[in-house]
Amino acid sequence: MSSKLFSSYYQAYVKPQTCWFVVAALKSFDHLCFDRTIDVEKSIFEFFVSEQYEATFLEIMKWMEEGGYVGDIKKLPNRLITEDFV
Repeated sequence: MSSKLFSSYYQAYVKPQTCWFVVAALKSFDHLCFDRTIDVEKSIFEFFVSEQYEATFLEIMKWMEEGGYVGDIKKLPNRLITEDFV
């Protein structure tokens, strides 16, 4: 199975006081990404981003980073891709 079937994968720190805003803002864009908290104690979120919307996602995240809502945004290998799927 091709890894192209999987979304791009990002992680970022989300300021705890602004989690509600970040999640709501991202959900206002249809089909942009799926987000969830991967590390509650460190307030690290993961984002599964549709390839076709990756540029839009990055623009939004840049704006949120400049506003102090998020930080340490990084693209990582999609953790759901295993040898069984490649």
